[in-house]
Amino acid sequence: MGITAENIRRDIKEKNIKFLRLMFTDILGTLKNVEVPATDEQLNKLFDNKMMFDGSSIEGFVRINESDMYLYPDWDTWIIFPWGDEYGKVAGVICDVYTAEGKPFPGDPRGVLKRNLENMEQMGFKKFNLGPEPEFFLFKLDENQEPTLEVNDKGGYFDLAPTDLAGNTRREIVNVLTDLGFEVEASHHEVAVGQHEIDFKYADALKACDNIQIFKLVVKTIARKHGLHATFMAKPKFGINGSGMHCNMSLFTEDGQNAFYDEAGEMGLSEVAHYFIGGLLKHAYNYTAITNPTVNSYKRLVPGYEAPVYIAWAGRNRSPLIRVPASRGMSTRVELRSVDPSANPYLTLAVLLASGLDGIENKIAAPEAVEENIYVMTESERKAHGITDLPSTLHNAVKALREDEVVTAALGNHVLVNFVEAKKIEWASYAQFVSQWEIDNYLELY
Repeated sequence: MGITAENIRRDIKEKNIKFLRLMFTDILGTLKNVEVPATDEQLNKLFDNKMMFDGSSIEGFVRINESDMYLYPDWDTWIIFPWGDEYGKVAGVICDVYTAEGKPFPGDPRGVLKRNLENMEQMGFKKFNLGPEPEFFLFKLDENQEPTLEVNDKGGYFDLAPTDLAGNTRREIVNVLTDLGFEVEASHHEVAVGQHEIDFKYADALKACDNIQIFKLVVKTIARKHGLHATFMAKPKFGINGSGMHCNMSLFTEDGQNAFYDEAGEMGLSEVAHYFIGGLLKHAYNYTAITNPTVNSYKRLVPGYEAPVYIAWAGRNRSPLIRVPASRGMSTRVELRSVDPSANPYLTLAVLLASGLDGIENKIAAPEAVEENIYVMTESERKAHGITDLPSTLHNAVKALREDEVVTAALGNHVLVNFVEAKKIEWASYAQFVSQWEIDNYLELY
């Protein structure tokens, strides 16, 4: 049973909630919101799905002559933020975006994922679960409260205080997440100086993506409280590891069984799992623009820093694109390691699900698992194993995105056109910029 209007009204009264954040996500993955006072008049509009906003101001939404759009709250995402100020308590709810005609807006990333989940159900599967592992960096703020690249710790993987000075920040983040209903499983320092990871329990794909967006909001808010800036940028500093967001995925059948598990199958995996992996690998080059959507993303996807570069899969081996963790039974899952936390989670899960389902529907066999360290293989050895590279630049990734019918269909034409246009502009801006590296290497030489 979901949250009812009665539950909402009782919360607002008993907990002295003065404002409501109506949250939604744009095509580039940025969480947006319209804030309204928690009055009876505004609540009535929300319960009747009559809350209007200007869609022409949002990246990739609509033109100015089509600007009227509506926010339909998903009340099951209702949260009460555990921070407030003298103006009163604030609550929030994640919304779907609808057109003035009362139809789901094709440019709403959350709606895109819901459409792909409906396709999954038509193929006979009941649930698609995601366990994300988002990493982030904490940097100091300067005297003007602007972010720097100066870290506040010298910690490494699993280090603890006094080396890891961000431990208290992470603890408060965990406490806030717990108050919001997250089941936090682990919190630790990551490999790079200033890098951190907080893992929370898997959920069905839609809720997991909602959780990612709320998680980012909480991390940034609490970091700022501690005089720090949290960034989910893929590679903020040269010479150290970048931040990933490994995606652990599993499919479930109508009778509640894990469709990826087969005790008698090779590696304990079902035929469905092998086909799903086959689909992920087949479309990997083409969906990378979505899973790694910035110019900076490709500074992370290079050899030597634990991020995947090569399109292959394995069990224990962590060097390929896809790994199958050791757990079996109901915990059987496929881990895609290329995704970074700048990705729009809704669009990412939509294209990954569509790719995997294509593998199942068309029986795309996964190639042989590669358990050797791919990073130390020669080019000829990789070729012998049928291993190819991921795109090396956003430019190449966007070109490949447009050539894949399965991935483009998963996104829909509106998202595809607007995403590609935004990324072409981003690439053109980057390509024209003269970097310090170029000055250092060419100014005197030539």
